Amino acid sequence: MRRLLSLLAVSSLVAACSTPGSGTAVTPLVPNKTLSLTAQTAVPLANLAAGAVVIGAIYLIYDPLAPNWEIEEQRLTEDTYRMSLKMKRFHTGGAGESQQIFRRRASQLQYEQGFAAYRVLDYSEGIDSQTLGARRVAEGTIRLVNQR
Repeated sequence: MRRLLSLLAVSSLVAACSTPGSGTAVTPLVPNKTLSLTAQTAVPLANLAAGAVVIGAIYLIYDPLAPNWEIEEQRLTEDTYRMSLKMKRFHTGGAGESQQIFRRRASQLQYEQGFAAYRVLDYSEGIDSQTLGARRVAEGTIRLVNQR
């Protein structure tokens, strides 16, 4: 939601990219000049600025460096944990990783807490339909066993 609001703020600023000059003349924020790439090829600066805004907007929405899954963890008892996983809305793979990530986090908890093993009590996967599109979800509960 925060990204959407920042995207709207940037786009409204770009839409009003001019400053009032003297009288009724308006001076554009991006000068009306071209960038010569070769002897026969030139690109207007306005096109470069528009392309940069589009690329920035795509990066804000997609964010390729963000992890595919987010985990919410809740400690139920001393040795029992509930985990909820949500996949990011726009992705290019990783749809079948939920059980692998769930088990990896369970192993981390087992090691951090000093237990010898863990037991999966329940696990489920599904799709959560929302206004801006569906996203994959998974939930599960583990119990850590055989404390060393």
